[in-house]
Amino acid sequence: MVTIAQLSDIHLGQVHRGDGGRRARKRAEQVMAYLDALPGPLDAVLVTGDLADHGLPEEYRQVAEVLDSRHPVLICPGNHDRREPFRELLLGEGAELGSGEGPINRLHRLPGVDVLMLDSTTPGRNDGLLSDATLQWLDEQLSAGRSELPALVAFHHPPADLGIPTVDRIRQFQEARLADVLRRHPRVAALLCGHAHTPAATVFAGVPLLVAPSVVYTVTLPCEGGPGASSDHPPMLALHVLDGDGRVTTHYRAVC
Repeated sequence: MVTIAQLSDIHLGQVHRGDGGRRARKRAEQVMAYLDALPGPLDAVLVTGDLADHGLPEEYRQVAEVLDSRHPVLICPGNHDRREPFRELLLGEGAELGSGEGPINRLHRLPGVDVLMLDSTTPGRNDGLLSDATLQWLDEQLSAGRSELPALVAFHHPPADLGIPTVDRIRQFQEARLADVLRRHPRVAALLCGHAHTPAATVFAGVPLLVAPSVVYTVTLPCEGGPGASSDHPPMLALHVLDGDGRVTTHYRAVC
């Protein structure tokens, strides 16, 4: 059995009512302290984008401090992130490596599961898109190596409507290309994303699409009087449990 925690949208540096970003940092620290204090095993912590609010170097220095954990922490960028400082300050990749401003895609081989963290961002835009290069890389990685094991594919933008108009307008588009890749690889057990600032679960291309709640604030549904950003909800996270048959069960937790 594999257990993975997922949090998203910590937005370090976001100013709330003139607090200088202290609230965002406190909520992220609260979630990380909860995870570090868990008495049972945890295989990894995934953070699916919008780590910084403005993509500034000083924000990424805060991110590195806050996400320092006894658990492995796996990250991918969101639309508020900037690739160059993200690479340099969180991944330790300087310009001398020739990485440039290309997509940040990473494969992590954990015991019992492959986790593929994809970059669904388009610099300068809030909506998302998986580039042709990213989809080719995903296809190749899912075909290679431990193809007998289940895989989790994570990115920031959901590739399907979630019933929240303001979010659906800036989701991941041209998603049929992703669906084509997934149909070739039935070992993908689930897709994990963020961006929506609400816990949600649906299906995309026959695969569970599991949306992590936001740490910094929650977006409310139309039936709740939304869409709107509510600071009344506590920070939340998801716990994904992958069993021996490759089935994922997700538990959502509020951290009070």
